Amino acid sequence: MVCGGFTCSKNALCSLNVVYMLVGLLLIGVAAWGKGFGLVSSIHIIGGVIAVGVFLLLIAIVGLIGAIHHHQVLLFFYMVILFIVFLFQFGVSCSCLAMNRGQQETLLNSTWGMLENKTKTDLESQLNCCGLLNSTSTHFQFEQDLLNCPALCKKNTSCFTCGDKMLNHATEALKILGGVGLFFSFTEILGVWLAVRYRNQKDPRANPSAFL
Repeated sequence: MVCGGFTCSKNALCSLNVVYMLVGLLLIGVAAWGKGFGLVSSIHIIGGVIAVGVFLLLIAIVGLIGAIHHHQVLLFFYMVILFIVFLFQFGVSCSCLAMNRGQQETLLNSTWGMLENKTKTDLESQLNCCGLLNSTSTHFQFEQDLLNCPALCKKNTSCFTCGDKMLNHATEALKILGGVGLFFSFTEILGVWLAVRYRNQKDPRANPSAFL
């Protein structure tokens, strides 16, 4: 059987979905570990990571069952959902790679405003900084954060802002995030191609008259 036949397509699709299942379980495990050890206290962050892990796990299970049983309906929904995820992830990854410093500051400000106070103080303690950015538009918020800041550097004369520390590494982090996102987005389009190919192939062990 040449690689490109029914069996090879089936095995490749099954292997890809097993990898997706492992990644989904890893995301759930890392989120639970981070919560258990107190690394991240925000229920929104933990819930978001777990939701992504569960979603990826469910998609992988649908794809795996569809591949094993050559189920036409499951394979159709699998490739449609995976293609939508590919479009979204590809767009986000390209945005990460193209984001400049001004856009990074805007993103940080909007994200910081949505965080709970407990999450902010956790970040300030871990990064040893106070507040996000001391700019004209965010000065009032910065003063409030400075009052609640638990960082050790507060005992000294001055502290670096968390925004400055984050922005120093943001470009590199966004490049890594965008690169990893692009890599996984191409594995998703590979999964769509394999699903389309496998769905239209005939099972050699099936009844020839049953193939539509």
